[in-house]
Amino acid sequence: MKSKLAAGLLGIFLGDFGVHKFYLGKPKTGLLYLAFCWTAIPAIIGFIEGVSYLLQSEEKFQATHGKR
Repeated sequence: MKSKLAAGLLGIFLGDFGVHKFYLGKPKTGLLYLAFCWTAIPAIIGFIEGVSYLLQSEEKFQATHGKR
């Protein structure tokens, strides 16, 4: 079971490197974030994803990301 809080904080603070995607078991997407970390795009997307993880209900988050 993945932690919603951990995924959200990783997305907000380390989203430009794709750390939250590696944590959630999506290494291909994490590598894509890592490949473009020199631009601001992964940082912006990671921040938005981190906030959205924190705002989701625990049930929805676990249904989407918890089974990996």
